[in-house]
Order: sequence, then structure tokens, then C-alpha cells
Amino acid sequence: MELLNQKLKRAFDLTVDLAESLSQEHLKLKLPDLPSNSIGHQFWCVIGARESFFNAIQQDKWIGFDCSLSDPTSKNEIIHCLNSTSNDLQTYLSEHELSETQLDFLLNLLEHEIQHHGQLIRYIYGNRLKFPQSWNERYTV
Repeated sequence: MELLNQKLKRAFDLTVDLAESLSQEHLKLKLPDLPSNSIGHQFWCVIGARESFFNAIQQDKWIGFDCSLSDPTSKNEIIHCLNSTSNDLQTYLSEHELSETQLDFLLNLLEHEIQHHGQLIRYIYGNRLKFPQSWNERYTV
């Protein structure tokens, strides 16, 4: 479980590092000449998944998807939500032993977060933006 917690923390830290490296205007960007949502909406989905999977972990069953992020173009709100969801989940995991169902939700959350890392890599390349150092080290982008 400790290894899983470390992997989750690393993924969460990478996500917030990327958000911190982007400007408010970057959050509005889409993939040029392709059907896509915005970078900010990618973060909306990450935050919603964190909140929804955390709710499922706490309830030991899937409750549904919900996201508290009201403005996917607000860098401050995105960073606040990323930090609070990370802190809430890390605290919960340090205080509770998980059932098999809860562990499955946690693994699905980690999978979802990493899947968004891949999508965000495309967005950053597609908009010719720069990656933070942590992403260069982790993904050699």
C-alpha cells in the first residue's frame, strides 16, 4: 500500500506542477485544428475524478461523478482544488485501511490521473507550450 500511495502522490504532484506552470490564458487553449475541449477542462475532469473516486472510497461504493470546480479557466481555483483533493485523499489513506472495493477505486483513480497526463502532454505539445522540470524528468518530454 505504501508503494501505491507514493505513486499516487507523485502523479498528483506532477498534475499540480503542470497547472502551476501554465498561465490563465493557457487554460483556455484547445488542440489546434482538432475537436477538443480546453486545457482547463482537462483539469476539471481530473478534479472531478479525484472528488468522485474519493467519495466512492469513503462510501465503499460508486456514488456518481461530480466536480466542485466552478471555473475551468481560473488558475487559482484549479490549483486550490488540486491541492485540497490531494491533501484530503492522502490524509484519508494514512488513517484508513481499504477494502478490496476501495482499493479498486483508488487504482482506477490513479489510472485516470495518468491517462490525463498523456492527454495533457498532447495539449502542451499541440500548443507549443513548455513543460515544468518535473514533467521533463518523469516523462522525458
